[in-house]
Amino acid sequence: MLKNYFRKKPLSNILSDVESGYSDGEGNGSGLSGLKKVLGVRDLTFMGIAAVIGAGIFSTIGEAAFHGGPGVTILFVLTAVTCGFSALCYAEFAARIPVSGSAYTYAYASFGELIAWIIGWDLLMEYAIGNIAVAISWSQYFTNLLEGFHIHIPEYLTMDYLSAFRAHEKIQQLTAAGNISEITSQLQRQAVAWSSAPGIGHFKLIADIPALAIVIAITYLVYIGIRETKRATNAMVILKIGIVIAVIVLGCFYITPENWSPFMPNGFRGVMRGVSGVFFAYIGFDAISTTAEECKNPQRDLPKGMIYSLVICTVLYILIALVLTGMVNYKELAVGDPLAFVFARVGLHQISYIISISAVIATASVLLIFQMGQPRIWMSMSRDGLLPKAFSKIHPKYKTPGFSTIVTGIVVAVPALFMNLTEVTDLTSIGTLFAFVLVCGGVLVLDKDEQLQKGRFRIPYINSRYIIPGLFIGALIVFWQPVSGLFTYSGDWHTYKDTLPYFLFILVSIVITVLCFIKRLSLIPVMGLLSCFYLMTELGYTNWLRFLIWLGLGLLVYFGYGYRNSKLGKTLKRLS
Repeated sequence: MLKNYFRKKPLSNILSDVESGYSDGEGNGSGLSGLKKVLGVRDLTFMGIAAVIGAGIFSTIGEAAFHGGPGVTILFVLTAVTCGFSALCYAEFAARIPVSGSAYTYAYASFGELIAWIIGWDLLMEYAIGNIAVAISWSQYFTNLLEGFHIHIPEYLTMDYLSAFRAHEKIQQLTAAGNISEITSQLQRQAVAWSSAPGIGHFKLIADIPALAIVIAITYLVYIGIRETKRATNAMVILKIGIVIAVIVLGCFYITPENWSPFMPNGFRGVMRGVSGVFFAYIGFDAISTTAEECKNPQRDLPKGMIYSLVICTVLYILIALVLTGMVNYKELAVGDPLAFVFARVGLHQISYIISISAVIATASVLLIFQMGQPRIWMSMSRDGLLPKAFSKIHPKYKTPGFSTIVTGIVVAVPALFMNLTEVTDLTSIGTLFAFVLVCGGVLVLDKDEQLQKGRFRIPYINSRYIIPGLFIGALIVFWQPVSGLFTYSGDWHTYKDTLPYFLFILVSIVITVLCFIKRLSLIPVMGLLSCFYLMTELGYTNWLRFLIWLGLGLLVYFGYGYRNSKLGKTLKRLS
């Protein structure tokens, strides 16, 4: 019985499905999948840049710099290296299995159905929550941009209920304590939303209408076709890269080197506090792999698109971080629009408006890519029978997964009205990291199967037998004090619980180290797995708990529907 839960979908079956089509699920009757093959290397690279250069560089980078100071550049390098390991693993999978579905399809071939379901369910959360976060960020920039043109939208129609309520309570507490100086303009704006919102008693009509509007518009664009999505993406990417480069060049003339000292004012721990926001900026390249069936030559183009976009975006992020922390003191960067803020701070208000316009375009392009990726996950799971057939139907005119796209729009648009940006950013990051861990682990599993070694892109093999044990021992020596401190309970459970994920990381590290020594595993996937798992530990107990609850709900759906309706399960049952 247990073996049935880990039944693997053979690579030959996956590829033959693509060749013969999914006419029973997609309803086109043509013997083809129905998706248009229009994407090349440039398009894929632009899509990766579109997804990565967005909410992170225009929004969350400010909060990360506030905690880490100029040293946040180190975090960008660490995150880029981590994503680089994962990108190479994604690229090898994409070359071997050029099919829509991303990590879900890869896990089905390497770990089996149950793990594939878990990662597919995780990806649904990652894309949905990520889309919500980007929609909220877009709303903030769009509202600020309208204010610059003296167009005012009531505060209660531009934010979520929870932020307004918390600000109302916080201002009352600060006022009662006589700490009026701690009341920021952001708190005042949020409190105004609470006090001015119509309602009955404690029930207030507070919702983020611009976030809803942009999701509807983007969903429509994704619905009508991949070619239209490609054109819109390419245009937006060219514009925003030009703006980002101009910001870097112009900002260099206003850098004060004294602002870079101290480089890590809150130490390495302070730098790592921004991991959620920084990593959220990098998750876009995952979405590229969902377009495999719409690529002209996926085995050649997908690896190149992923790697090119990651390298370009990393260089831009590091330069932007240095410019931001050089123009103003890091303590001033805890704002929602850091790029626009720093130029306004040095008196360049016209440049600030231009940046706000580019931010609106940039975040819209991120939403476009994410909103395109999620329906293709629904589609892939439906093809395998794990979700109802409706999710894999291809629109007869537009050649897109129409029903899945509409469902995605609803799943994103409704929560975007009411959810808080910080909460959803953290949850997106942990979901994405989990996907990366399984993709890296999947490459290690597939390494033994010679049938899967025919892809055009191959991760170069580096023997980890001595490197990983050496790094493990070195890390224990360097970080002996913080590691030993994990075993000391201070009596404060509220503080101590955030250390629990580290114990799991240590256990996984020991197991992987032993396996590296015995089985001589490939170094790059191992480094990807361990580095992604470590970043997961930095996201704290609360995010782990929420993540596990989501996975628990997913298991209920799998055992209630997916397991009984699995096409692979029915096939194996007929053959037995």
